[in-house]
Amino acid sequence: MPGGLVALALGGFGIGLTEFLIAGLLPQVASGLSVSEAAAGRLVSGYALSVAVGAIVLTAATARLPRKRVLVGLVVLFVVGNLLSAVAPTYGVLLLGRIVAALCHGSFFGVGSLVARSLVAPERRSRAVAVMFAGLTVANVLGVPFGALVGERWGWRAAFWAVTGIGVLALAGIAALVPAGAGAVPGDVTGGGLREQLRAFRSAQVWLTLTATALGYGGMFGAFSYIAYTFTEVGGFSSADVPWLLMVYGVGLVVGNVVGGRAADRDRDRALVLALLSLTVTLAVFGLLAGSAPASVPLVFLMGVTGFAAVPGMITRVTDAAGGAALAASANVSASNVGNALGAWLGGLVITAGLGYTAPLYTGAALTLAALAVMAVAACRAAAPSGPCGRRPVRRPGG
Repeated sequence: MPGGLVALALGGFGIGLTEFLIAGLLPQVASGLSVSEAAAGRLVSGYALSVAVGAIVLTAATARLPRKRVLVGLVVLFVVGNLLSAVAPTYGVLLLGRIVAALCHGSFFGVGSLVARSLVAPERRSRAVAVMFAGLTVANVLGVPFGALVGERWGWRAAFWAVTGIGVLALAGIAALVPAGAGAVPGDVTGGGLREQLRAFRSAQVWLTLTATALGYGGMFGAFSYIAYTFTEVGGFSSADVPWLLMVYGVGLVVGNVVGGRAADRDRDRALVLALLSLTVTLAVFGLLAGSAPASVPLVFLMGVTGFAAVPGMITRVTDAAGGAALAASANVSASNVGNALGAWLGGLVITAGLGYTAPLYTGAALTLAALAVMAVAACRAAAPSGPCGRRPVRRPGG
């Protein structure tokens, strides 16, 4: 394993911690800065909005720069944002720190995925992306309990100091271990300006993959957003059981990331179709069996496995279809965040409509079924561009 991949995974771990740990710190933050719970909650929503914006804006602004230099700059931004959060004297400064740290999130994973795939042989590219995202999936498991534990023992500022330290280590690792010319494979778009980056979006495969990403994420996140209510109101679990059940889900994410990366390197489109099909079935079955506590535990694990199994393959698919355009890689991160927002919104709608706390699972299954249909069309077009899913061959006179 190239050392540069380890450094990228450490950066992904730090960024993931920043995203997730705040959920375990909200009570301490609200109390310490004398703000309402709703205001503290905006530290979460403000971060998510900044991720979507930063992924496109920063990637477009740095399109002409060497990708290693871009990564170093993004991690510096991450360190500065968390340092601001750690020393914030007021709520406004803390919110600013969260926004600054979030701006690098989408671009880091977009540009980082291009660098990761360039560090290994072609047949190992999806696994390389999976290694980088391993940091994010581990942070998903540890983020909330880490924030809660550190915040309880040493105060919420200590959690941000810890993440700042991780950011400094990742910065040193990327600077030392990522080769200067990393970030491109033969045939990639490199060094182009915004116009050249935008040309990648002429590809139907790019748009199909982005759409499948948004719908697939939307299905998983729409179900996950309300899973605590499903556990307690339908499954009969107590609120004290929810943290360990979420850790079971997080372990599933880690497993799905590893399995999905390996499967995508063997047959990417087939792996993506199977992952989305498996997620659709898992969510539908979970909806049927949510009232059974013994069934809920393996099902939430499978929800994590199947929900993240498509991620490495989707990233390498969109980057390959876009010729390695960094803007398309970051757009995939934005698409996942759009899907997250869509899924959570639809899940809230069906609950408000009185359809119960299993309804988000069925809504998620419907979204992932749509993602499966889009991915099937994309795979069919890629396999036979002139076949039934692609353009019909033009008949020449006398032909």
